[in-house]
Amino acid sequence: MSLKGQLIGAIAAVTGGDSVLTGDAAAPYCKDWRGRYAGEALAIVFPSDVQQVSGLVKICAGSGIAIVPQGGNTSLCGASVPLADGSKQVVINLSRMNRIRAVDAINYTMTVEAGCKLASIYDASEQVDRLFPLGLTAIAPHCEIGGNLSTNAGGIGVLRYGSARDLVLGLEVVLPDGRIWNGLRSLRKDNTGYDLKHLFMGAEGTLGIITAAVLKLYPRPKSSATACVAVRDPAAAVALLSHLRATCGDKISGFEIISRSCLDLVFKHIDDTHEPFAMQYEWLVITKLADVLPAPLGGALRDALETFGEGVLEFDIADDETHAERWWRLRKNIAEAQKAEGVSIKHDVSVPISSVPQFINEASANLRNAHPGVRIVAFGHIGDGNIHYNISMLDASKNAVFIEQHEQSVNRIVYEVVAKLDGSISAEHGLGQLKREEITHYKSALELELMRKIKQALDPDGQMNPGKVI
Repeated sequence: MSLKGQLIGAIAAVTGGDSVLTGDAAAPYCKDWRGRYAGEALAIVFPSDVQQVSGLVKICAGSGIAIVPQGGNTSLCGASVPLADGSKQVVINLSRMNRIRAVDAINYTMTVEAGCKLASIYDASEQVDRLFPLGLTAIAPHCEIGGNLSTNAGGIGVLRYGSARDLVLGLEVVLPDGRIWNGLRSLRKDNTGYDLKHLFMGAEGTLGIITAAVLKLYPRPKSSATACVAVRDPAAAVALLSHLRATCGDKISGFEIISRSCLDLVFKHIDDTHEPFAMQYEWLVITKLADVLPAPLGGALRDALETFGEGVLEFDIADDETHAERWWRLRKNIAEAQKAEGVSIKHDVSVPISSVPQFINEASANLRNAHPGVRIVAFGHIGDGNIHYNISMLDASKNAVFIEQHEQSVNRIVYEVVAKLDGSISAEHGLGQLKREEITHYKSALELELMRKIKQALDPDGQMNPGKVI
């Protein structure tokens, strides 16, 4: 029997033959959600519990086979698929590990396995009148919590609740040598040394495989109000956010900005979407207030908007979710609309909130000077300074050539403005393959050295998700 056959046999002995895919059946799991990255794997394996994951890792480690952890495979930076360099790799897909192990409504916690879909966690939280606030948009029906934590996902709720890293109390992780670290503690206070869970969140599977987590739950809001606001420009949007925080406090649970180019793509490619106002505006903000008290919030939101000043051009307020969802669909479907339009050069950047207008204005001016005729699709979580800033040609048929010839130039223009403003070139999507080399220009030598030392300490043979992050 060949070495590959021996490996597949050993893997099947751990998980069962129906849990292993090879050849053409494995191909869909080797291509990323954006269709940008594709590689080859010796096998795709679907363990059903942490002991099986441990057994698989031990087999791969003993055979010198690299491991690619995978969840819903919705990575936007090529982190969840094997490399295309011909190296020997096995994808460990955790989708079958989708159990909710425990819900403690009194402690406001839920213990879940890594393959739990985010939508299932929302439903389970609602059943006990609680909220899990990781508010992702386009990929929420498909993504799984293990991947969300491995990339420290953000989303529309970061302004109020924080990113994925802030929503976890404990983890269970299979280390690169196959040992299982059980850190599934549901404590709010534990001051006993290094907080190890933070090593694995945001590491994109390069230090170990997250197999389960204790998540924080929150009170479920009993009232809400959403406003769709036409604003003069990003500077007015930032000023409005500051005004809302001063007048409405922590009731703000979302504040998203959408440019006209986003809306044009959504209306073109997404059915049942419509202009929110009779007039077309260049910039919209969608913001939401929510509270655990049942008192109506529409009046407070209206008062805040009416007292803001000239930067608000027009607004409408919805007290019911059905009405509000029509506006949120505009925001949630931007990624799908862009995907339908074709490839683009995507940037997921963050700057201090007060610097968002300068970033958008300066980066846009520099890009249009260097590359006349580009389309700039800017949108995102202005409430936490995270802007999705994507570049393509107005004529989609020219995109492939444009990206091939100018991607490095476009990236450099955008990232230099980000660096000037003390920002980050990856706010929430991660580094993966996409920004692995780029990050070396924007992190200090000391930061990179410390990251490499952590990688060397936990994964000295470099077998966990190689070619990603660092």
